[in-house]
Amino acid sequence: MKIHGLLSLEDLRQKTEAGEIETVIVAFTDHYGRLMGKRYDAEFFLESAAADGAHGCDYLLTTDMELEPVHGYKFANWELGYGDFHLAPDLATLRVADWLDRTALVLCDVSSDKTHQLIPEAPRSLLRRQLEQAAELGYGCFAASELEYYLFENTFRQAFDQHYQDLKPVGWYLEDYHIQQGTRTEVFTAAARRHLKYSAVPVENSKGEWGLGQHELNIRYAEALDMADRHIVFKQCLKELADAIGLSITFMAKFDADRAGSSCHLHLSLWRDGQNAFAGNQRIGPIEGSDVFRWFLGGWIAHVPDVMPFYAPTVNAYKRYVDNSWAPTRLAWSYDNRTAGFRVVGKGQSLRIECRIPGADCNPYLAFAASLASGLDGIRRKTEPPPIFEGDIYSAQHLPRVPYSLREATELFANSTFAKEAFGPAVVEHYTHFYRNEQQSFDRVVTDWERKRYFERI
Repeated sequence: MKIHGLLSLEDLRQKTEAGEIETVIVAFTDHYGRLMGKRYDAEFFLESAAADGAHGCDYLLTTDMELEPVHGYKFANWELGYGDFHLAPDLATLRVADWLDRTALVLCDVSSDKTHQLIPEAPRSLLRRQLEQAAELGYGCFAASELEYYLFENTFRQAFDQHYQDLKPVGWYLEDYHIQQGTRTEVFTAAARRHLKYSAVPVENSKGEWGLGQHELNIRYAEALDMADRHIVFKQCLKELADAIGLSITFMAKFDADRAGSSCHLHLSLWRDGQNAFAGNQRIGPIEGSDVFRWFLGGWIAHVPDVMPFYAPTVNAYKRYVDNSWAPTRLAWSYDNRTAGFRVVGKGQSLRIECRIPGADCNPYLAFAASLASGLDGIRRKTEPPPIFEGDIYSAQHLPRVPYSLREATELFANSTFAKEAFGPAVVEHYTHFYRNEQQSFDRVVTDWERKRYFERI
C-alpha cells in the first residue's frame, strides 16, 4: 500500500527548492499527549536541525495543563535551573502536514542534552522501551487506535467565551452509522480524511457515533510506534482543521454526563517472522489461538489496575465508566462482545485483542506502552486469563471493576511492583507526581455542579 505524504530528506529538499514546503514543525508530545515544539524555516532545518536536532526546555515534562511549572519533580525543577533537553528528529516520521500551508512535520525523541540517551520519562521513550522488550522476546507489534470525538458548530474561541456551556453539536439526533447525518458534516470529515491521507496517515473510514455530534474516523493499523505517531498527527490535524473552518472538537473522555463517552479502543497483536503469533490451534472458548495469545491476554487483563492512569489519565476519564454506556466497567474478556473490557476479534492471521478501556484523552505512547508491558509480562509468567465471559458483562456484578477515580488509580500505580519493574521506579515516581497534581488541581476548583446543588438549598 502506498503511503502518501511521507518525505525523505531529498524529497523535502526538492519541495523546499520548489517553494512547496517553507516550514518544518519539529515536535514531541508532553504527558498530556499535546504536540510541543518549534517551527523551523525549511532551509535551515535541512542545513542544521535535520542532523543536529533541536532543543527544548526540560520544564515541558513537568508542567500542568496551563504550562505552569509544577514543584516536586526530580527530573526538572527550579533548583536545577530548568535546562534544555535534546529533540532528536525521527526522520522516519517526516511528512507533509497537508492541512497546513506549505508545512512539513517531524516527530522527535526526547534525549538528554548531556548524554544523548533517551529520557525515560518522555512518553515516546516509554513505548520504545517496551518495543525493545518485545524484540528481545522475538516479537514485533502491530497496533491500531480508534478515536471518537464530538464536533460543535461553535468555534474554539466561542466555546471558551461561553465557558463551554450551551454548545451546539453538529448533529441533533443519534447518528450511529447514519449516512444522512454524516453527510451534513462532510465539509469537515471529508477534509479530515483527505488531509490525513496526504499526511502519511492512511484512512480506512469514518462514521457517525452514538452521541449528538459524535463521530469516529478510523485509520489503518501499523507497527506500534508508527501507530502512536499516526494517532498524534490525527488529533493535531482534526483540531487545527476544525479551528480553521470555524468549528470546535473535543476528545474529552466524557464531554457531558448525559452523552456517550469518547473512547480510544486499542487493538494489538504480536508478530514473528511475518506471522501473527496469536494465531494457533488451541481452543480457548470459541477461539483458536496460541499460548502467546492466551498469556498476553492474561497479563494484559491482570495488570490493568497497575497501569490504569496510562489508559485514563484525567479526572474526567473515570466518568466515562458507566454501565450500559458502551464503555467497559469490569475486567473481563469475551469474543466480539462490546460489553467487555477486552474484546477478542478476528481469527487466524487477523486474530487480535481489542482493549476498550482507554478514553479518547489518553496519550497513545503511554497507553500502548502499558498494554505491551502487561502482555509481555503475561507471556513471561505464563499468566492464564480468566474464563471467557459470555453475555452482558454490565450485569455481572461479581467481576472486578476498573478503578473508580484518578485518585484510586494513581495510588494503585504508585504502589505497583509491576509498574516499577516495567517502567523503572523513577518513571513511576515522576508520573505519580503528575497524576496526583492533576487530581489536586481538580480538588481545588468549585464546579458548576456544586453551585447548582448547594447555592440555595444548603
